[in-house]
Amino acid sequence: MNSSVNPFAKGLSFFLTLFPRSWIRFMGGLLGVLWFDILRFRRKIVLSNLSIAFPEKSPAWKVRTGRRSVVALGSNFAELFTLPSLNQRWIAKNAVVEGEEHLRVAREKGKGALILTLHMGAADVAASLLPMHGHPAFLISKFFKTKWFNDLWFSIRGAQGMRFIEPHGEKAPFEILKGLKSNSLVIFVLDQYMGRPFGIPSTFFGKRTGTAYGLALFALKTKAPVIPVYSFEGEDGRLHLRCLEPLNLTPFEGKERDEAMSEMTQLFNNVLEQIVRSHPEQWMWVHRRWKEFGP
Repeated sequence: MNSSVNPFAKGLSFFLTLFPRSWIRFMGGLLGVLWFDILRFRRKIVLSNLSIAFPEKSPAWKVRTGRRSVVALGSNFAELFTLPSLNQRWIAKNAVVEGEEHLRVAREKGKGALILTLHMGAADVAASLLPMHGHPAFLISKFFKTKWFNDLWFSIRGAQGMRFIEPHGEKAPFEILKGLKSNSLVIFVLDQYMGRPFGIPSTFFGKRTGTAYGLALFALKTKAPVIPVYSFEGEDGRLHLRCLEPLNLTPFEGKERDEAMSEMTQLFNNVLEQIVRSHPEQWMWVHRRWKEFGP
């Protein structure tokens, strides 16, 4: 456990881990039921997004999938607070890491790796499995302006060794390069809308939107491998962290930079789309992914 974790967070984490993981997720899921079925917060956005992505599905399927998605969001939120108390015994009982060899092979070259991921499953808990398995990692994540909340939030998320980079901070490019130079993993969460100046036009599930180009930029600049990694709740009741093979980026070599960034970012979207299709009930449909991208 990280000694810098907020004392309140430590106490809450210890208390929660006295209960089975299934109980924690069930109680968190009740928040999702409250959100989706009673308060109906962003319910229209969830159903609209599902209609964009799966126009062929029935209204009943969209409501059912939307509800399961928001329930999963509540479960994942509750489980986040257990992070400071997790240990190897917890991992052995509750988690499965698949394809870790892709990370090991990439890091054997000593230049780190870029990770492509999205908001699916208990993502923060799953991401913490990386440093807990001996893979130092930096996660690019938005910081909060309110200092006490920012400190509390990131002390929980970083309790098992995850470090964070503010995406648009002045030092962000240097911190990303420093992370790769130290043979660490640098994690880009690429499934949210991003407008100009940090986003470029792209499509997701066939509809135009904006996507951050930072991952493509650093992939082109550093030649570091890009490895898709995602998490999901398995039918076995365990948290799965799945690492896929590094993406083939050789088709973009020799192309003009802007063209290469655009095509590479579209490739990343296509990969994430396939992941979402594999577990649509576990993706974060509450986000306004398809905002209008300006000219």
